[in-house]
Amino acid sequence: MLHKIKLDNILFLDIETVPEQENYKLLDAEKQELWEHKSKYQRKEEFTAEEFYDRAGIWAEFGKIVTISVGYFHFKGNNRTFRVTSFYGDESDLLKNFKNLLDTHFNHPNHLLCGHNGKEFDFPYIARRMIINGINLPEKLNLFGKKPWEIAHIDTMELWKFGDYKHYTSLKLMANVLGIPSPKEDIDGSMVNTVYYQEKDLDRIVKYCELDVITTAQVYLRLCNQALLEPEEIKRI
Repeated sequence: MLHKIKLDNILFLDIETVPEQENYKLLDAEKQELWEHKSKYQRKEEFTAEEFYDRAGIWAEFGKIVTISVGYFHFKGNNRTFRVTSFYGDESDLLKNFKNLLDTHFNHPNHLLCGHNGKEFDFPYIARRMIINGINLPEKLNLFGKKPWEIAHIDTMELWKFGDYKHYTSLKLMANVLGIPSPKEDIDGSMVNTVYYQEKDLDRIVKYCELDVITTAQVYLRLCNQALLEPEEIKRI
């Protein structure tokens, strides 16, 4: 069925998140208690709630988005380009700008959102943070009352499962086994919190996020048995 989807109808995306505060002590007493309860099954007895707080960014209730990177295909005659851009900085502002993109340029029924593990992480995380920030959900993220086949989301990890619900494959591993050249990343997901709060280098995080968007698009092309993007076809805007 993938061959029936036009590439230029897909918006590829990735997000990077961090804990809502730089450290556990900056949380008020109620939020500390809620964090202890939320995290106790993940950290078990190995860490205290405070020691485990650097992982709070994976939960939308305790984290925030620092960048959303997107990419989309553009065709002109026989020429193909993949255009990449990012929304970053203040969370409320970047969410509003991302919503505006969806509402104005990716609001057709045929338009789809695509991410790696997007259905489990990126898409619900963005929706939850929009609600927390008092932003009305764009149609592509508003799943209330929709049937499964009405949800305009593609997940490259889900496509790779082929019905195996227990199987998790990272984007980096998929790129490796599919013969996709590894991007020259200078950080990984585990370093985002440190780079954001201690190094205060948001540009570095944005570049990392954009590389993941490009890799997700490359994985999708391989799943469709189409030619990979060449470096000259990738345009950052």
